[in-house]
Amino acid sequence: MNANMLVNESASPLYRQLMERLRDDIAGGVYPPHSRIPSETELCQTYRVSRVTVRKALAELTREGLLRRMQGKGTFVCAPRISQSLRDVISFHEACRLTGRTPGTRLISARMTTPDATVRADLGLSPEGQCVEITRLRTADGEPVMLETNCFGPGCSWLLDADLDGSLYTLLEARGMLPTRGIHEISLCYATPAQARLLGVNAGDALLMLNQIIFNQNGSPLHTSCQVIRGDRFTFRI
Repeated sequence: MNANMLVNESASPLYRQLMERLRDDIAGGVYPPHSRIPSETELCQTYRVSRVTVRKALAELTREGLLRRMQGKGTFVCAPRISQSLRDVISFHEACRLTGRTPGTRLISARMTTPDATVRADLGLSPEGQCVEITRLRTADGEPVMLETNCFGPGCSWLLDADLDGSLYTLLEARGMLPTRGIHEISLCYATPAQARLLGVNAGDALLMLNQIIFNQNGSPLHTSCQVIRGDRFTFRI
């Protein structure tokens, strides 16, 4: 029997058997991250299954975030998702390094602004109080992962003169401001046209949204954060 043949008599459907074969090949390095897997026709011939079976297996693996399909180019292996525990307050830079990825940052805007009522309340600002608002696109190995907006009280206005291409937490810790705990709220949102362009998705695609209030070592609010995240590239542990 051909070693690549799937078993019709198995209790496991053929498309699930094919999924497991492809998972094993990806885990074993046969298809490394960003590589193209064989075409539908090649998979049909290799495993002697129908195109319907192949398409169902690829669709499931794509839905799981293991593969991505590019129109006219083929199907490619996704890089492992970055994983971050919400029990610990760590920077995006650190989360990337812990998973062997190279972090990157593109500054979108940095300004003093009058925040909305929610941010004012979260930061303990007066009704007329302003905040430092920093919006950045975060990347891993050059691929867009999240669009984040952090808001700080006016006492952090010095951030506007700092290098914002690295870790904000490194800058804060150098000033004795230590992020120690956070309140987190995760929800689902849908990409606006502007977010879609920056994150490399289609407008209307589902994204994760993480809203946070981060507190310093004295228990005072340090900053708020709103992160719009590609769920196929980033995940959380609770």
